[in-house]
Amino acid sequence: MKSVVIIGAGPAGIRAAQTLVEHGVRPVLLDEAARGGGQIYRRQPANFKRSAVKLYGFEARKANALHQTIDTLREQLDYRPETLVWNAEDGTLDTLHDGHAARLEFSKVIVATGATDRILPVPGWTLPGVYSLGAAQIALKFQGCAIGERVVFAGSGPLLYLVAYQYAKAGAKVVAVLDSSPFSAQARALPGLLSQPATLAKGIYYRGWLTAHGIAVHQGATLNRIDGEQRVQSLKWSDSNGQHQLDCDAVAFAHGLRSETQLADLLGCEFAWNPLNRAWLPTRDNAGRSSIAQVYLAGDGAGIMGADAAEMAGERAALALLEDIGYLIPPQRPAQLEQSLKRIGDFRQGLERAFAFPEHWAAEVADDVMVCRCEEVRAGDIREVVREGHWEINRVKAHCRVGMGRCQGRMCGAAAAEIIARESQRPVSEIGRLRAQAPIKPLPFGLEIEA
Repeated sequence: MKSVVIIGAGPAGIRAAQTLVEHGVRPVLLDEAARGGGQIYRRQPANFKRSAVKLYGFEARKANALHQTIDTLREQLDYRPETLVWNAEDGTLDTLHDGHAARLEFSKVIVATGATDRILPVPGWTLPGVYSLGAAQIALKFQGCAIGERVVFAGSGPLLYLVAYQYAKAGAKVVAVLDSSPFSAQARALPGLLSQPATLAKGIYYRGWLTAHGIAVHQGATLNRIDGEQRVQSLKWSDSNGQHQLDCDAVAFAHGLRSETQLADLLGCEFAWNPLNRAWLPTRDNAGRSSIAQVYLAGDGAGIMGADAAEMAGERAALALLEDIGYLIPPQRPAQLEQSLKRIGDFRQGLERAFAFPEHWAAEVADDVMVCRCEEVRAGDIREVVREGHWEINRVKAHCRVGMGRCQGRMCGAAAAEIIARESQRPVSEIGRLRAQAPIKPLPFGLEIEA
């Protein structure tokens, strides 16, 4: 019998599962992590005893509520943690668990795959001791350790201040925060952020707390390079006052988040350019229905909106699924959810103005900077292919192998598109998108597929 499946046990996936169970549907819930919660509410190992307040700060109540929900639901759904979905097509998902591959047929699927950091490489970013902001957060939450003894956080976006705050609050030495967005841009964006005053207040608190505790926060700051021999030893950055250097032994950086869209692509969903996310995203209606009848989309995997919106979108997608298979749904709840999601969408517009994408990066990144670590493709290699007359990203990929390695362009694709757009003098929206290929993440050799 074909199953109703949810991919991802973060805020969107858990709320979707809860909604289905409440209506008598027993879904299969697949998740790569060992314990549900997603990245934002990632749970510590069972033998760790740190309090929720220490782990999640202001979000402790929400984290606890979500964790309690998945714990309560375990017996009412087919929950499969530590399970990677590495391919999806023709009503079938290919999974990997504990070294064993299997196929799972579905009648309906809610894709709630979340997001990863958007990386814009700088010289030295491949040195040991350099992490993405999300990876630094995983180390702190899941492994109970800092990524270094003297850490610099750089890039842009709300996650920059959150992770820096979490590290400093945990007792780690935060050397500085380098925010590429100027203060003037954030001040101009303030009116648009007032639609979510509680969320705005938390962001202001993180920023103020860092300053009050003697941590230097530099705005309009560009991370120029990371230096070291065996690992990170220092970095160079610049602002309107000139060039500067900081000694450190670890760096965490990213410029916002990017949606994990590979499974939606493999499932055949239509995509459209989304200027707000500066990315190609699978299209969906207000309820989460994709262009494919049996596929629903929820959470940051369909567009960056944050954890609160992900919970709402997960519930809304589940209600749409239930309605489509014949369940009677009270009309007021879907309307409430859509109205709340719209308000958060308005707030998201303000965030984008506050943490604007650094469009100058593609023009300034040096030719010898490694863009694709998997295939060792440098910025100059990409530019050379463009100068030969190729500007569609998959054609560039075919000529220089950018995005062809283990990560399938998850780390380098956005950066490569920016370089191609700048070199070809085209808008990044015209460069196209890397086509998803299975497996979307590395698999061991010699797998046997179980029915």
